[in-house]
Amino acid sequence: MRLQELGYEIRRARLECGLTQAQLAKSAGLSRTTLNQLENGLFPDLGVRKVLVILDKLGLDLEVQAAPETRRSDFIRMACTTANVSYKIALTEDELIHALLTGKPTDGKRPHLRALLDEAAPELLRGLIGEASKWTKPGRVEKNLEKIAHDIGAARRIGNWMKTG
Repeated sequence: MRLQELGYEIRRARLECGLTQAQLAKSAGLSRTTLNQLENGLFPDLGVRKVLVILDKLGLDLEVQAAPETRRSDFIRMACTTANVSYKIALTEDELIHALLTGKPTDGKRPHLRALLDEAAPELLRGLIGEASKWTKPGRVEKNLEKIAHDIGAARRIGNWMKTG
């Protein structure tokens, strides 16, 4: 499980319980901003004890289990591999996820994202969008990736990778 999935599950359970972010944050001893960041996959410096308090308030448990032997496609890992081919310092999966969820690349990683958007197959980019979209509001990842593409001058291929077919 990626940390972003944890944030998504916390949001889902909070809404199911009919709680606002402010209500849950107050009962867990956090700021609403911190809870918002957690739910959006932008992890603040938050210890496991605080996460456990949040999960307890929502009636959830944290469980550790063995990873399945056969894994599904990991578009985030594949995208990082594609982005890093020509660079000594790698774009990490967390940096890529952060860029997708915020629309803001990490300093020094714009060339990596340009390489990814210019060189990756549209199927990889669509898979990347689909995987990251599970952790945020519908359409946010597409909007952020489009913004990044424009900002770094890689917008000429937007039509190719934004097509769903």
